[in-house]
Amino acid sequence: MANVNTPRHNTWVNLGFNVLLPALILMKGNDYLAGLWPDGQTRPTFVLCVALAFPLGFGLYDWVTRRTWNVFSILGLISVLLTGGIGLLKLPPAWVAIKEALIPFILGLAVFTSGWVGKPLVKVLLLRPEFLNMAAIDARIVRMRAQPQLAAVVRLSNGLFGLSFLLSTVLNYFLAVWIVQSPAGTEAFNEEIARMTLLSYPVIVLPSMVVSMLALYVFFTRIAKLTGLSIEQMLHNTAAR
Repeated sequence: MANVNTPRHNTWVNLGFNVLLPALILMKGNDYLAGLWPDGQTRPTFVLCVALAFPLGFGLYDWVTRRTWNVFSILGLISVLLTGGIGLLKLPPAWVAIKEALIPFILGLAVFTSGWVGKPLVKVLLLRPEFLNMAAIDARIVRMRAQPQLAAVVRLSNGLFGLSFLLSTVLNYFLAVWIVQSPAGTEAFNEEIARMTLLSYPVIVLPSMVVSMLALYVFFTRIAKLTGLSIEQMLHNTAAR
């Protein structure tokens, strides 16, 4: 039986297997792997499969050893399989842009939908005793009859989180349209996928992270103002005075 207490992988290990190694193979794999064939010719489809094997294998290894489901690992595997499918089926490059935009769009839609059905994801994830001193927060909210104001803060923060995913959707789509223009299954297609993967972090992740941090800032500062508690009192299990 796998050990569920296995430590999480180092961030650089995750980046290496899921981003850097696949990108390196897609860009230089034809030079490295051409010698495997008697004619010395490149095999772009084979190179693509080798590149995809790293994140796919790493994700499977992580699941087998930890026996825990991680939504981001699952989405990463889906993304890898879709990219590989586009390359192997030799679909038009436009499908890459659609695929890149699809996952953050689904996540953003899920966040907004959670707010519409009365169970905002921000509330489900953050307003929990494992993370916050809910006894102190609830006591202050009830004493000041600030339940409507708290609900408004949650809705606003939830909307900002949703916007971070929609921003990622737009940036993903236009980055893919700008970079990936060669037919799937070619060496140029592999190189463009690699370039898009490397650029996605500074171009997409950083702006989305800024919006997410804004959502957290709004969430914590406004609840602190509502309750009169400091952020330290909310984050730590410190009794409210």
